Amino acid sequence: MTFPVTSRDLYNALKNRLGLEWIAGHIGSERNLRGDFPGAASQGLAGPLNYIHPNRIQIIGRAELSYFSGLDRNLFLDVMEKLFFAQPAAVLLADGVAVDAQFISSAEKSGTPLWHSSIPDKLLTDELQYFLTHALAERTTQHGVFMEVLGTGVLLTGNAATGKSELALELIARGHRLIADDAPVFSRIAPDIISGSCPALLQDFLEVRGLGVINIRTMFGDSAIKQEKYLRLIIRLQPMNELDLKKVDRLRGSYSFTDVLGIPISEVALPVAPGREMSILVEVAVRQFILQKKGYDATEEFISRQQQAIDRQQESK
Repeated sequence: MTFPVTSRDLYNALKNRLGLEWIAGHIGSERNLRGDFPGAASQGLAGPLNYIHPNRIQIIGRAELSYFSGLDRNLFLDVMEKLFFAQPAAVLLADGVAVDAQFISSAEKSGTPLWHSSIPDKLLTDELQYFLTHALAERTTQHGVFMEVLGTGVLLTGNAATGKSELALELIARGHRLIADDAPVFSRIAPDIISGSCPALLQDFLEVRGLGVINIRTMFGDSAIKQEKYLRLIIRLQPMNELDLKKVDRLRGSYSFTDVLGIPISEVALPVAPGREMSILVEVAVRQFILQKKGYDATEEFISRQQQAIDRQQESK
């Protein structure tokens, strides 16, 4: 799932930060930054002028203007035609450069937004790449409570009435931080990175049965809230009776992977049963995950010790 982002959205989001001025092509304000024509998917996000692999945001700085000045009139007009034929979401003039009336007329005629900024092209490219990477990232919404536990992004999930919100509240009281309750949004911002955040409507709120909706920021302070975090671990709460608990692998636990936007995310299933301190178990699960990422596996060490003990017994016979 992706959200459409238009040229107007980009301009409004970055006009103050980048000092943008809209010169021409206002009728193209609703152009989709992803492109809605054949071949748009192969376009880069933002960068210096490129005809072979056009960018959605074509940046023109002093080097490009120097190139234009060396062209005869017919060739210059041909270059303009190629530039605007690629249907960029916008053309951005960097480093305070100015273009002639023909350039402005071409932008207006093609309905291509033409913006101006005094910031150097290299800095503009970095800013735009960062914004567009996040704005155009593939997204999905997962049911659960997304938290930062011991510096790790953890999604608490499970069926309704398994105690996710109560567990989250207990973790917050123990010093961990809430990112999003009920419907966190996850975005794939890199080939191996999923970033999670909270929809604006739900920001700071947590629903707890019996208490209703509470404002975590107001109740616990700013330190109890985190704006976004990379998703590293999913903890699935599973109600179990005594018979179900006996079926759990007591040596290796219940570990697996869940696919989120094409990336395998580590998952651990935690049995929910009377008398189990779930907040402590979540903390331990996160510590175990961190140790495993560092290459330590307690199960393997236990098996190794057991084998060594067996070997010593056999040798002593």
